[in-house]
This record gives sequence, C-alpha cells and structure tokens, in this order.
Amino acid sequence: MLTSLAPQLAFSERMEESNTWRNPVDLVALLEDAFERLPAPRPREAWDGRTEIVEITLGGEPAEILEALLGALGDGAPPAELASAVTYAAATRIARFPTSNEFGDWDTALHTFTFANAVEQGLRRSPSRELLRGVLDAAMSVHLDRFLNVPAVRLPEPKDGADIDELAALLDEQQRVNEAGQLVASYLGTGGDADRVVATLGACLLREDRNFHTIQCVEAAVRQHELTGDGLPLIAAARYLAAHAPTARAQRQTFEIARRLHRGERIYEDEPAA
Repeated sequence: MLTSLAPQLAFSERMEESNTWRNPVDLVALLEDAFERLPAPRPREAWDGRTEIVEITLGGEPAEILEALLGALGDGAPPAELASAVTYAAATRIARFPTSNEFGDWDTALHTFTFANAVEQGLRRSPSRELLRGVLDAAMSVHLDRFLNVPAVRLPEPKDGADIDELAALLDEQQRVNEAGQLVASYLGTGGDADRVVATLGACLLREDRNFHTIQCVEAAVRQHELTGDGLPLIAAARYLAAHAPTARAQRQTFEIARRLHRGERIYEDEPAA
C-alpha cells in the first residue's frame, strides 16, 4: 500500500507551479509576501466586515484582495469567520455559473469551494498561523475562477408555489441547472423548511451514480448552510447536482444485489416458465 503512494507523490504538481498562478500576475510572489505580513489574530466578537470581504474577493484584483484580508485580520476578524467569507465567495461562483461554460469547468469552481470549506473547517477545529495561509490561497483561487462567471447568472428571485419535491423530477432531465437553482431559491425564499431541502438533496444524490466531487459539493454546501443559515450554498449544490444528472443510476442495482445476498435470497436463477 505504501509503495502505491510513491508515484502520486513523485509526479504530483502544485497549483502554484501552473502558469495561471504566475502569469499575467505572479500570485505566488504576492502570496509569499502576504504570508510574511500575516498579523497575529486578535479576534473580536462583533466583526462586521463579512460582506465587504465577499465582494472584494469576487471582484477585486489580487493585491487588493490580499490587502483586504490582511487588513481584516488586523481589525479583529476571527480567522474562521474570515475563511467563511472566502468560502461563501467560492460558493457564489457555482451559484452563478453559466451553463455556456465548458462542462469540465464545473469542477474547477468546485475544487475552489471544497478547498475553501476544508480550510475553514480546519480553522474551526484547530486554528494555526500555517492553516490561516490557506485562506489567502483560497481567495486567490476564487479570483482565478472569475472567468467562470462571465457573464454571471443572476441569483434567482424567490417565487411563490415552489414544491421542493419537484427537484427529483427536474433531475430526471439533462441540464435543468437554472430551474433547479430557481426551485431551491423559491422554496427557501418563501419560508420553506431548509431541512427538507437538505434531505431532498441527499435523496437525489443517493439515487445517482455519484462520484467524489458530487458528494463533496453537497457535503460542503450543507455544512456552510448549517453554519451561516444562508441558502446560497444549497442553491449552488442543487445547480451542480442538476448539471451532473441524470446518470445511469446503476449503483442502486449493485446495492440491491448486495442487500438480497445479505438476506440469503437467490438472485441467479432462471425465472419460472409462464
């Protein structure tokens, strides 16, 4: 088992080694300078800079974003809350992802979101200066993903009469991305139960031939909603799930065979003649 790890370690590449992190702006140099200037966190209970950090992370230039993050830390932003703002910006990229993009670009936005979420959860469990650097990395990744929101899809306005149970039917068809986002936004925006949204997303996830990316997306979105009470991450998860549905849904057959074998049923017998 250990030898199987050697090729992964020997041939892996860091994103900082890719051209996009070096040109046309050398993000690595900017980050290294910012790491040296990271202030010691002096968190205060009432930090009100979240909205500003989200906006500048989504729309600012790299140096401007890093200065804003460093300034927020100096002004008393709790590290986990600063990370939460960056994670929210990353979720916004998915919530506003236009379907005119290349299909594989969904995962580009997803990787930033799940990385930012992982850094945030790490800071909540075991904060450290080293892990705080990941917040700056995540913000630069959100910046690099800006082209995935050109033009950005408008966040859906809530409409009356939404039934979250209709999500499963939407996912029976390809590319009902915007409709799925609209449904979740309308249901939540008109007083719907967020727990039902989470349960429905989970049920829809389980019936598909889900992969690690899809599981990551839904898990991170649910966690973000639990922490902030904001519905945007759930809208993002619904859109991502809709973009990757329907699948062949063959995994359910595998699970059904395993269940029947566990019960001792015979599954490889000829059916009796009529």
